[in-house]
Amino acid sequence: MRYLVTGGTGFLGRMVLARLLARDDCEAVYALVREGSRDRLLRRFADVEGHDKIVPVVGDLTAPRLGLHDAEIDGLGGRVDHVLHLGAIYDITADDDTNHAANVDGTRGVVELAARIDAGCVHHVSSVAVAGEYEGTFTEDDLDVGQRFGNPYHRTKYEAERIVREESTTPWRVYRPAVVVGDSQTGEMDKIDGPYYLLTAISLLGRLPAALRFAIPELGATNVVPVDFVADAMVHLAHQPGLDGRAFHLVHPRPQPVSEVYNALAGPLGAPKVQATIPDAVGNLLQRAAGAASTVPALAAARDIVLAELDIPPEVLPHLTFPTHFTAEKTAAALAGSGIASPEFGDYAPVLVEWWREHLDPNRHRRPRPGGPLQGRRVVITGASSGIGRETAFKVARSGGVPLLVARRTEELEEVKAEIERDGGQAWVYSCDITDGESVQALVKTMINDHAGPDTGIDMLVNNAGRSIRRGVRLELERFHDFERTMAINYFGAVRLTLALLPHMLERRFGHIVDISSIGVQTGPPRFSAYVASKAALDAWASIVATEVLGEGVTFTTVHMPLVRTPMIAPTRIYDAFPTDSPEEAADKVMRALVDRPKHVGTALGTLGAVAGALTPRIKDGVMHIAYRVFPESAAAREGSDLDRHDDARTLDTGPLSRGAQAMARLLPGVHW
Repeated sequence: MRYLVTGGTGFLGRMVLARLLARDDCEAVYALVREGSRDRLLRRFADVEGHDKIVPVVGDLTAPRLGLHDAEIDGLGGRVDHVLHLGAIYDITADDDTNHAANVDGTRGVVELAARIDAGCVHHVSSVAVAGEYEGTFTEDDLDVGQRFGNPYHRTKYEAERIVREESTTPWRVYRPAVVVGDSQTGEMDKIDGPYYLLTAISLLGRLPAALRFAIPELGATNVVPVDFVADAMVHLAHQPGLDGRAFHLVHPRPQPVSEVYNALAGPLGAPKVQATIPDAVGNLLQRAAGAASTVPALAAARDIVLAELDIPPEVLPHLTFPTHFTAEKTAAALAGSGIASPEFGDYAPVLVEWWREHLDPNRHRRPRPGGPLQGRRVVITGASSGIGRETAFKVARSGGVPLLVARRTEELEEVKAEIERDGGQAWVYSCDITDGESVQALVKTMINDHAGPDTGIDMLVNNAGRSIRRGVRLELERFHDFERTMAINYFGAVRLTLALLPHMLERRFGHIVDISSIGVQTGPPRFSAYVASKAALDAWASIVATEVLGEGVTFTTVHMPLVRTPMIAPTRIYDAFPTDSPEEAADKVMRALVDRPKHVGTALGTLGAVAGALTPRIKDGVMHIAYRVFPESAAAREGSDLDRHDDARTLDTGPLSRGAQAMARLLPGVHW
């Protein structure tokens, strides 16, 4: 037997093609594929027995004459026993033009090609969608029963089948599958469709106690069949004699109530089950009310927002159930003795759920890790060569995470990595200047290549690298570059790196960004106008972006860090007498941001400063002015300035602090004075 197959790269097409290759009488399978899919087809079947029988035929269902030249068509003449037409748009959300080009024009092209090459039979994969919105019993012999179509996919599948029946001069057979789900043995599936749209919502309900039960009205019935049943039945029926000119319903023999399908999926997802105990009359009333509500713009918009968060296209809802009952007695008779029958959905739903969880769940990267919240998480840490970044890297590694160490100084990063590895952890080193756009792009590309995989990726980012400048505005008058330098690393550098990583996180539908900000943003201490402004800009940017990407599982935490004893504050000698956090204590705050992922991590004093600024701004300004007068400029700040050449008590930081300064430092510890 020699076959011409369309749609061989599709999910059902691959299953059918594999079964054709397994037949002892199969001599060749000519597979019509687009140029871009040719190699993909051959790779998919490289390990399948009989793959050498596949002969790719480059064409296009949507092109005139399927994109084939006369010589190619003539070469197929008299060489094809069966044409199996599986190529189509199987997408209820696709527009009319897309559906028509593939489903209608493509089918007409296949019928015309079959006649030109003198094929033995055309086997057309239609769908129960041809029944449209028909209410009642629909038999294998029915086609035009005056049904209405509420969707381009349904209408074009009807038109395609009518073309086969009315225009084909080649003998034909039609196969109408119901809603096709994954393999009943392996669970394999290649896309979200049918009941799979419910799984995200059901998995969220899995957070509730599974012992709960909900009473609901029966919301209708669907008809679901596994792909292996459809492929087995189609290949068997295609080779049985005397069946030309018939349609076959590849359906479950009875309608499956939505409550039954839901419960079969809820079990393996640990979600509460439902009991359809509310009278049908109430259910009908609720459905009519929902339909009426959808005509109110505000309610329809609210509904669409909820559906979008659950990854359910609004077009899907009206088609989750069938108003039609599909008979299959004649199909069952034709399959008699073959052992081919559709199993009960509840028997194979667990393997469907398991496959979905591992391969299709759009939120699978958000799931808790068995070994702890950071187990296996890839955490990018900038400024990881010293201070807070260094200590955070150690703590991430001890928690089972994998720190990706970023800084300009590679040698120091290697030392951090070596220490982590001596402690039994793992880490990666990346040299990058985050103020340089090309350097950041190269960094992100390398990191994604290093950590790309089905279960790995870049999970988190700690924007820790920064620059602090302590200098009063009188010393800033001729130093605009102070503002440029702080913005370059504290704001633009952090934003640049976040933007570069964001597409990767959005694609994985999970990511967490921790921005190391400052208590100064909350308290507004004098002499830090350049530094605090750059941190405040990052705070504001993250606050807005967080609202835009929340639906894709990307979140932000801002850490308003108090004064920490790191090399960054060393030039300011007065800090030697100040109470400060250690780098280890600061890293604990970052770890809380990574593990718990709150919106904000800070101190009570910082919160008090923010509240005081909102409620009593003049009093706060007065307190900050007193601080300005009692704390001196640093020697580094005044170097080369006019103040360096005058005796001004506010500029001396080499001697002991005044009593007022000591009192304020003790009263408000952690503030950057």
